[in-house]
Amino acid sequence: MGKPLRLLIVEDSEDDALLTILALKKGGYDPVYERVEDAVTMRKALLEKPWDFLLCDYQMPQFNGLVAIALLNEIGIDIPLIIVSGAIGEEMAVECMRLGARDFFIKGKLTRLVSAIERELKNKDSRLQRKRIEEALWESEEKYRWMLDNMADVITLMDMNLRFTYVSPSIIRMRGYTAEEATAQTLEQVMTPESLQISAEVFEEEMRLEASGTADPDRVRIVVVEQYRKDGSIVLMENHLSFMRDEAKKPVGIISVSHDITERKRAEEEIKQREVFLNTLLRSIPIPIFYKDRDGRYAGFNRAYENFFGTTKEKLIGKTVFDISPPELAKIYHAKDNDLLESGVEQEYESQVKNTLGVIRDVIFNKAVFTDSKGTVNGLIGTILDITERKQAEEKLKDTLESLRKSFGTIIQVMVSAVEVRDPYTAGHQIRSADLARAIATEMGLPQEKIDGIRMAGSIHDIGKLSIPAEILSKPGKLSAIEFSLIKEHPLKGYEMLEDVESPWPLAEIVYQHHERIDGSGYPRNLKGDEILLEARIMAVADVVESMASHRPYRPAHAINAALEEIEKNKETLYDANAVDACLRLFREKGFQLGK
Repeated sequence: MGKPLRLLIVEDSEDDALLTILALKKGGYDPVYERVEDAVTMRKALLEKPWDFLLCDYQMPQFNGLVAIALLNEIGIDIPLIIVSGAIGEEMAVECMRLGARDFFIKGKLTRLVSAIERELKNKDSRLQRKRIEEALWESEEKYRWMLDNMADVITLMDMNLRFTYVSPSIIRMRGYTAEEATAQTLEQVMTPESLQISAEVFEEEMRLEASGTADPDRVRIVVVEQYRKDGSIVLMENHLSFMRDEAKKPVGIISVSHDITERKRAEEEIKQREVFLNTLLRSIPIPIFYKDRDGRYAGFNRAYENFFGTTKEKLIGKTVFDISPPELAKIYHAKDNDLLESGVEQEYESQVKNTLGVIRDVIFNKAVFTDSKGTVNGLIGTILDITERKQAEEKLKDTLESLRKSFGTIIQVMVSAVEVRDPYTAGHQIRSADLARAIATEMGLPQEKIDGIRMAGSIHDIGKLSIPAEILSKPGKLSAIEFSLIKEHPLKGYEMLEDVESPWPLAEIVYQHHERIDGSGYPRNLKGDEILLEARIMAVADVVESMASHRPYRPAHAINAALEEIEKNKETLYDANAVDACLRLFREKGFQLGK
C-alpha cells in the first residue's frame, strides 16, 4: 500500500485527473480524490471534507486557477494549492504563485510532482511562514521585513559566480552574522573545506546536466553542509537548492532555503550510540532474549538465544511460532502473545521448549510489550530462564525429603513401641491421641505442615514415660504423692530425649507443653495462654479426651460424653477454646470415633 493522500482536484477533464493520480501512484502514494469543476462544488468540498492538497487546472470553461486561489483564500483553509495546466504563461504563473499557489506544472510533465508533494508535506510550517511573507509583501514592505527577520529558515540568493546577493536577517540566529556581514562573505568563509567540496561537486553536476540539455528545470537539490558560526563553532545546515531562471529557462542564479539541523543530527547520533550500546548489552546478557513485532513475527534476539536454541537470525527472523514450534505448543504461545499484545499486562509462566536438536528444557517466560513515543504497542519482548536443572534438583529434593519422612516415621514408630512395651495398659493411647489431635487441627483449618507436626508429636507425646519405673506405670491402685510427682516428670524427660533431634517441627516443645493449661495450673512450667504452643494446646485437648475415654489400671474407662463434658466445662480455663470447639464438632456433628 502507498502513502495515503487526500486530493481535491479542480479539473474539467476526468482523463487529465486520472493521469495525475497515476503519476502520484507511481511515486508511492495511494491518493483518494474528488474532482470538481466550478466554484460552487469546490466551496462545498472544501467545507465538508479535509484535504491534503488542492490540484487546480488554470483554465476551464466555467472556472480558472485565479478564481480558485481567491476562493481558497476567502475560505481561509491552509491547503497547498498547485496549478496543473495545459498551457500557462510565465507572467500568469508568477501571478498565481504570488496569490498563493505553491507550485505549477504543465500537464504531461509531472515528473517532479511527487517531490513537490513531499516537499510541501515535509515543510508545512515553512509553507505557513512563506504564506505569511507573501501576505506581508502584498500588504506592506515594512511587514515583509518583519516576517523575514522572524523567519526560522534562512533564505539566500547567489549569482552564477557563487557570490551572495541576498541573505535573510534570520542568518544572525543561525550563524551569528548580520545579513550584511553574511552577504559579503565568500563560500570559503562560510563552509568547512569538506562541505565546500561537496557543494562544488553538486554545482558541477548540475551545470553538466544544464549543458547536456537533460536538466530538470524544477529540480530541487537537498545538500547538508557544515557552516562556520561567528564564534568559530560549526552548525549543520540542510539547504534546499534550486536555480532561478530567466524567460529562456536558463539559470541566472541560485536560491537556497536553509535550516539548522545540528540538534536533529546530534539527537540522531545519540540514538545511534544508544542503539549500539543496547545491542552490545543485549549480546552480552547470558539469558536468552527475543522480541517480536505486532504480528507475532520474530524481529530479533541475542546471542544467548541463538546458543540456547541452536539457531541463527537467518533461520528465525520473520518467522512465527507456527514455523518453528510443534502445533500444540505454537497454539499456546500464539494465544499468550495475543493476550499480551491486547492487554499490555506483563506475563510470567512456565513452559517447555525444544531446541533444534530435539532437547526439551523447562523454562520460565517473562514477556512485556514495547511501545513507541505515543504509547502505541509495536510488539513484545521476552526473556527465557532455563530452570531445567533447578526442577531436577527440586525433584531430587522431594525424593530425599520423602525418604527422610519415611525414616523419621520409622524412628517414631520404634519410640511408640518402646513406650508401649513399658506401659501395656496405655497401648495405643499415643496413636489414638495423635489421630484425634490431627483431626482437631484439620477441623481448625491449620496448614498441612502444622497438622503433620501435631500428628508426629502426638505419636510420641508420652515418650518421657520410658524413664518412669514400670511398676508405677502399671500400678492398679491410687498413686502416692511421690509416685505422681515422678509421673509428672515425663514431659520434661520427653523434652530432654527429643531436644537434639533435628526435625521440621517443634516436637520437643510440644511434648514438653502438652500438660500445660490455659490458666497456668498445668505442669511442668505453669505456662499460660499464648505462652503455650498452639500444637501443644490441641494436644492437651486430645490427650484428655482419649485418656478419659480409655481404660486405665487405676480406673475403668469413662463414657465419651463425660470426656467431652470435661473439656467443654473447662473451655478457656484449662483448654484452648478453638481446639475444644473443633473437638466437640468432630464428635457431636461429624461422628468422629476414637480408634481401637
